[in-house]
Amino acid sequence: MKMNRLLLALAAVLAPLTVPTAAMAEGGIYVGTEGAKVAVGGYDTVSYFRGTGAPVKGNARYKLKWKGADWHFSSEANAAAFKANPIAYAPQYGGHCAWAMAQGYLAPGDPTAFDIVGGKLYLNYDQDIRAKWRKNTAGFIAKGGPNWAKTPAGKTYSGSSWFGF
Repeated sequence: MKMNRLLLALAAVLAPLTVPTAAMAEGGIYVGTEGAKVAVGGYDTVSYFRGTGAPVKGNARYKLKWKGADWHFSSEANAAAFKANPIAYAPQYGGHCAWAMAQGYLAPGDPTAFDIVGGKLYLNYDQDIRAKWRKNTAGFIAKGGPNWAKTPAGKTYSGSSWFGF
């Protein structure tokens, strides 16, 4: 009887450590379906956080590889900032559509349909979906995180199906 209680107590303590979280997610970086492995459509993700906050197209001259994708930057300084802390600048959900992630599936993220919420970059499929996203941003983020955590390692939108992981 004491052993059963001890095992139950131990299980209760360890259970939260086994639940996947968004920080542990290993879903892939969306790089389009054309074969080029360039993240965020070649946009400089640091530019969303600096200057005017408008996305700026990167240049292959300032390129880094991270999580299997090429990331382009508009300057050496932005490339260095990303290299020092990629998690701070990479879009959530690997650059997939944030609204779709909240619905439980993968869809492409458009680098021009973006929002920064809580210091994090979120991309959406297009401006219409972005408008839907903005109606309940906090709720969609609350749903998207757990869904991203369940995304199989390296899984990305492939162009063949929008639904499910």
